[in-house]
Amino acid sequence: MHHFVIKALTFALAGGLLSTPLSPTPAAPKVTFTIGIQSDVDSTNPFTGIVVEAYETYALMYDYLTTSSAKDVSPQPSLAESYSEAPDKKSWTYKIRSGVKWSDGQPLTARDAAYTFNRIIDGDFEQTNYGNYVVNIDKAEATDDTTLVLHVKKPTPIMERLAVPILPEHVWKDVDGDAVKSYANEPQNGQPVVGSGPFQLVERRKGQYLRFAANKNYWRGAPKFDELVFRVFTNADAEAQALVRGEIDFAYDLQSNVFNSLKDKPGVTTRSSEYSGFNEIAFNTGAALADGTPIGDGHEALKNKQVRLAISHAIDRRTLVDRVLNGHGSPGDTFIPPVYPLLHYTPPVPQNFDLAKANQLLDAAGYPKKADGTRFALRLYARQESQDSQSTAEFVKSWLKEIGIDVTVKVMSEDTLTEVIGQGDYDMFEWGWVVEPDPDYQMSVFTCGKRSYKDGDAIYADLSDSFYCNPAYDELYEQQAGETDQAKRAELAKRMQQLVYDDAAYAITYYYNDLVAYRSDRWTGFTPQPDPDGSLLFQYGVHSYLTMAPVTATEKPQAASSSGVNGGLIGGIVAGVVVLAGAVFLVTRRRSSVSADDRE
Repeated sequence: MHHFVIKALTFALAGGLLSTPLSPTPAAPKVTFTIGIQSDVDSTNPFTGIVVEAYETYALMYDYLTTSSAKDVSPQPSLAESYSEAPDKKSWTYKIRSGVKWSDGQPLTARDAAYTFNRIIDGDFEQTNYGNYVVNIDKAEATDDTTLVLHVKKPTPIMERLAVPILPEHVWKDVDGDAVKSYANEPQNGQPVVGSGPFQLVERRKGQYLRFAANKNYWRGAPKFDELVFRVFTNADAEAQALVRGEIDFAYDLQSNVFNSLKDKPGVTTRSSEYSGFNEIAFNTGAALADGTPIGDGHEALKNKQVRLAISHAIDRRTLVDRVLNGHGSPGDTFIPPVYPLLHYTPPVPQNFDLAKANQLLDAAGYPKKADGTRFALRLYARQESQDSQSTAEFVKSWLKEIGIDVTVKVMSEDTLTEVIGQGDYDMFEWGWVVEPDPDYQMSVFTCGKRSYKDGDAIYADLSDSFYCNPAYDELYEQQAGETDQAKRAELAKRMQQLVYDDAAYAITYYYNDLVAYRSDRWTGFTPQPDPDGSLLFQYGVHSYLTMAPVTATEKPQAASSSGVNGGLIGGIVAGVVVLAGAVFLVTRRRSSVSADDRE
């Protein structure tokens, strides 16, 4: 999705108005905020999409029971104005706000929320993105229009962080369990998608753009601008140039070299924030369905933990940070990033860059070098949408050659790679994840039950992309899922990270910073999360979308600050008035995307 539309603006000179006093007053031009992205939204169906950009659209279109505060990412009320655990710990009650309406005028009630949760609980495909939130929920019940009761099997720590978009029952009840797999959830016949969030999706052109209209009746208060456009670019250079020309207001997910090139551009502010994402080289540890049925064509050697450890020791993470990220990040180890200090685990025995150690491990594993110096060959898939992904793959290829592994790098689109992973038809790939404030989702990725599954004759991907399966890990996962003491839960999370690290399901390469640039001469009022140095957009919630506003004529352009600001009226309208006859500009996915790979 990519594009940005310039609205037709009419402008009459003062003299013209005087000579024709009965002419109608021209409508005020729409104020549009345009975000540049390099990875298109894979789907606006919340049950289907997996890339970060898709999750951003769900937050714009729908409400959630709770959200994460801007200040410190702690849980706070949202659509549910209050919530509490029952004294017997067998249920949670959420009081749904009165008077909230869907965009088509229908009332939003607790019955919509109960429908959404029950659909996931009873569904199959619906559980791919949201099953981990309902694993301990028996059923959802609306006891009246404003009361939702979620009955739980046992105490669970994630009931304040149920990141599930509440859907309108009167729309989704007509989309059954089979149809949902291909349901686009896009505007039809000129009608926007029915939602309750601060924006409505009114137009979608795949590979070009998505256009949203502000919900002027949003219960938290209307956004301070009229339209929001996500415009898709084929590369970071084109995105950066569009920002400098004023065609977009915010450039998301920049590569470090492009980010650095924007630092001294007039009217542009750059921002590098510590972020909750990591990238990895993932291994096919033995592709299988959730029931253990083998699938795919992964190399036999990668089923051997010692081989995977050898490859991990052959990856120079510091060089990747310095050469791929230009220093905007830190070397990676475990799957909960350091931005969550209470949960992140630093292994006492790190898998440091050590080619001699890697060679020793491969020899001991029974893969000696042949006469030509090679041991075996592997495929490594990199992502077409990310130059950083491709650069990382080439570095890894060169290092593995040093230990006798002949690597063939193949570049493919993220959509294609998602399908390939689900089928288990790979050896290694490069991608990443964005980790939510509650770690349950990310921890669930490594459970046996999140491997692919079969529906009829078709195989569908679930969250597991390494096909890691360890009963000891699953047991720890079940323990943390019922542990409400946060300190005890953190210790369980650290033990789980240690297991995955020791078993080398991934070779986590780095934790990357959130690199963005924006037009600080035209927008103000961003709300960083967490305060003061966190991200300005693509947050856990919609904070900035409700506080940012155009810079007024009396305001001075804002310099870089913790609260940030971003770009202007669509199309780079310089003097505030432009005469155009509906010109349209077209410029040539939790998971991850471009430079900063993030899955969600």
